[in-house]
Amino acid sequence: MSEGSSGQLAGLRVLELGSLIAGPFCTRQLADMGARVLKIEPPGTGDPLRNWSVLSDEGSLWSFVQSRNKESIAIDLRSPIGQELVRRLTERVDVVVENFRAGRLESWGLGPDVLRQANPRLVLVRISGFGQDGPYRDRPGYGSTGESMGGLRYVTGFPDRPPLKMGVSIGDAIAALYATIGTLAALRRRDATGRGEVVDVALYEAVFSLLEGTLPEYGYSGVVRERMGNALPGAAPSNSYPTADGRFITIGANGESIFVRFAAAIGMPYLTSDPRFDNNQARRANSEALDAIITGWTIQHSVEKIWELLNRAEVPASPVYSIADIVQDPQFRAREMIVETDGPKSVGQILMPGFVPRYLEAPSRLRWHGPRVGEHTAAVLGSELSLSEEELDRLSASGVIGLDRAGAPAP
Repeated sequence: MSEGSSGQLAGLRVLELGSLIAGPFCTRQLADMGARVLKIEPPGTGDPLRNWSVLSDEGSLWSFVQSRNKESIAIDLRSPIGQELVRRLTERVDVVVENFRAGRLESWGLGPDVLRQANPRLVLVRISGFGQDGPYRDRPGYGSTGESMGGLRYVTGFPDRPPLKMGVSIGDAIAALYATIGTLAALRRRDATGRGEVVDVALYEAVFSLLEGTLPEYGYSGVVRERMGNALPGAAPSNSYPTADGRFITIGANGESIFVRFAAAIGMPYLTSDPRFDNNQARRANSEALDAIITGWTIQHSVEKIWELLNRAEVPASPVYSIADIVQDPQFRAREMIVETDGPKSVGQILMPGFVPRYLEAPSRLRWHGPRVGEHTAAVLGSELSLSEEELDRLSASGVIGLDRAGAPAP
């Protein structure tokens, strides 16, 4: 395959199978870092994410971000001919990322035994609800099930209210990050051994791994961590507090020296000698009383005034930002975390999140926004599998592939 990109992963070739969030988010990160990612989508409809969330005349705005820097190839994976095309493509890539239910690839003749026999250096990354084995392997699983079964939703929210989800698909994102880490680790091992690997990421396990000290705490004393709202379980004060202008500010003044500076900054230095608040364990035990005192102060001042005061006192604090606040913030702009790009004519300018992490010598970059369904089918299958125009037209007419010849090949 031709290599037309730069970045940390320039030269890496990735085939994306799957849809929606976890798998495509993993490959988005790889593409951002310079890998060439071929995204396989169903002909016609494409990835269901194209019809999720807020839609433009060209489809989902989210999809422009999730599929950026990728090439779209429309192939029907349920067709034996489509499966053979994918098998041939897997012989020419370094990584395959899929997020189907366990066993789905095997049912299409695309399981690890088949793919790795043809390409022993292949790294196959598998993301599913419950992993590739165990009693729940055949159950369907989304990010919501992973967040719930993995324990995250149980500890999210306020004690007098039902468990809450976060405002984004955090379970899918966590699994995608682990899949990316697993991909890079497997590639590092392949450099040393010449052998590929199968990376198995379960959504519920990815979420469960983030539960901090809840497991050893339960094993040691039988304590079940409950919902605590915005408070930090292990230290105080750490919470979000209302301000005079109807906003909220998060304050983390839980370190001993930080609390001394905080108390002085808000004009209450005597708090440090109050036996209820003179050390972290005392503040934890009396966190409600302390939060009430802090709220009584924050509600008298604006967010900006509080933030400026606490920054001068070297106390960690931040306004609770909306997306509008983020776009206007100079730190996000200075760090190039708001990327502006031209979308299709009917859409105009698109704002996208920048690239994490940042690299000094080979930075990630936006090469193009998410393509149309099948925009690169003809170019890729023609160049990589030597299919003629007549063969492409015949496969398109039979519904095995989808062509969008109006789209130009990826830069």
